[in-house]
Amino acid sequence: MARGGTSERYATEVGALWSGLARTLGALDRLAAEPAQLDDDEARATLGRLQYRLHVASEHAYGLAPPTGVEPVHAELAAALAGARDATAELAEALDDDGLDAAMVCVPEWRGALFRVRLARLRLAAPVDATPLPPVEPEGGRGPAIVASALMLAGSVAFVGGAVGSLWPLWAFGIALVCVSFLAYKP
Repeated sequence: MARGGTSERYATEVGALWSGLARTLGALDRLAAEPAQLDDDEARATLGRLQYRLHVASEHAYGLAPPTGVEPVHAELAAALAGARDATAELAEALDDDGLDAAMVCVPEWRGALFRVRLARLRLAAPVDATPLPPVEPEGGRGPAIVASALMLAGSVAFVGGAVGSLWPLWAFGIALVCVSFLAYKP
């Protein structure tokens, strides 16, 4: 695989890959949604054609040259396509060799492989070099948070002291301080 393609060319090639693959995945998803229909000869023939389309898409993805920084995400897409192709082949083989009951055992893995392709596509579409946002400093600085923490601590100590000493006014004062601490700081 060639390395270091341009971002624009790569985006165009991935767009072409995905536009051809979208119909294939849609048809595979419809079959996966109702796997009992795989017992039909026409559905088996359709499964074979779709498996071949996954093979072509996998080869196409392997031949693309991702730009620098996108290689891991692109490798994930290529691996997901190969996995979907292989899972579809295993399902078709089980269907041909042992019938629908044996193929039904393969359906969860097959559906997972199809999902993995869609997930890899989403990750590829997400911005790779997005810089994290700086932490947001609350308005008014840290002063209100410190005041609220001090009120919470003083209220807790007063509440526990009042409860242990059976002094209900101190106990009530502690509860009031804790309540005021919730009003002192609004994140």
